[in-house]
Amino acid sequence: MNDFQAIADRVEIESLRGEFTDAAMMRDYDRLAALFTADGVLRMPDVPVELNGAAEIRGWGERVPHLVDYLVQTMHPGVVRIEGDTAWGRAYMQELIRLRDGGSHQNFAIYHDRYRRTGDGWRFTERVYEIRYLDESPLAGSAYRSAGAPTVPSTGDAPAPQG
Repeated sequence: MNDFQAIADRVEIESLRGEFTDAAMMRDYDRLAALFTADGVLRMPDVPVELNGAAEIRGWGERVPHLVDYLVQTMHPGVVRIEGDTAWGRAYMQELIRLRDGGSHQNFAIYHDRYRRTGDGWRFTERVYEIRYLDESPLAGSAYRSAGAPTVPSTGDAPAPQG
């Protein structure tokens, strides 16, 4: 593999991880499921949940709004090791979660990932969520209910740089 391909693979895997966080926060479980291979697995032992394949991952999305008022995830890049058309890695994250039952979670967690190159690009074959720190104290803030945000960022409306 040449250096350019290795760089491109790393960028694509990092983008995949970013797409996962965005899809989870936007509650777009069709998109989230599409980030996995057909036999992909999402495991969250501390929840506890194990989702096998796209149908179960999408199905989880139907249950989440009944359990979770809001979720904020901040992902931090971690290690990626590429071995041909497969790879493994870890991504680190912080979450704020307000549950519908009034409970709250602030945690720091690790996603332990396995990836496979497909015809559609890199996809997760396995994603395992491990909580490393959990604080269930009530969150002091609340979900901000904005008037609405665009679903796709505008590109033509930004002011020209000054300088």
